[in-house]
Amino acid sequence: MLEGMCPLKDRESAPLGRATATFRLYAELNDFLAPERRYQSFEHAFDGTPSVKDRIESLGVPHTEVDLVLVDGRAVDFGHRLRGGERVAVYPVFEAFDVGDVSRLRPQPLREPRFILDVHLGRLVGYLRALGFDCLYANDFSDEYIIRTAQDEHRIILTRDTGLLKDGRVTHGRYVHATDPLQQLREVVDRFQLAGLFEPFSRCMRCNGELRSIDGAALADSVEPSEVPPGVLERFGAFVRCSGCGRVYWRGSHYDRLRQRFRSVGIDI
Repeated sequence: MLEGMCPLKDRESAPLGRATATFRLYAELNDFLAPERRYQSFEHAFDGTPSVKDRIESLGVPHTEVDLVLVDGRAVDFGHRLRGGERVAVYPVFEAFDVGDVSRLRPQPLREPRFILDVHLGRLVGYLRALGFDCLYANDFSDEYIIRTAQDEHRIILTRDTGLLKDGRVTHGRYVHATDPLQQLREVVDRFQLAGLFEPFSRCMRCNGELRSIDGAALADSVEPSEVPPGVLERFGAFVRCSGCGRVYWRGSHYDRLRQRFRSVGIDI
């Protein structure tokens, strides 16, 4: 049984003529709140009859982070209008337990998870590509470009900008809480249940192109010395080349170091 609301702990008087509703946010959604409102009930004042989505985002929470809203114990959609006096419980995406027949607000997961990342996540994109995920990234992507591309190509937006996720056109997105790139990777893998979908070293970490096997002898005839150091062709038997930028990869010390980094956050490939 989901709990609709905890006892009221933080009560503020609404300005004359304004209505109030009692809000309680759960789990990681509290990270978006001011410290004095976290992990407790509080009153929120508003004018008119705003949608519950409007009020949740006014508190700093992107709608993409919300999976369930209960108003007076009843599940509602984002368009539900508040009139004052309600008790509103807001829950994040559920991963660890079954909510039964309750109406969840998140759209169905995308069948093939593909991502587009904003400027704040340049290190994360390389790690996701190393695990085989199709990821678009450039440090000059505008918010508008990210949103339109996510719509057109059915991509999940990963960002550290809550404002980007509040755009009503965004259906699949995630605010990445961690600041360390490896912890960001662990967070995204857990949130989207990616562990069973790894295809390690099938994509170029630099440009996102697909990696294709290439024979060492054929590589010797076409590779520049700057691409493959002397002696590598003799010491390694398996090579792949990016179909996009032409970069050559082999399982040398760089491969071992990357695997060790992944193991440090519980990702084994």
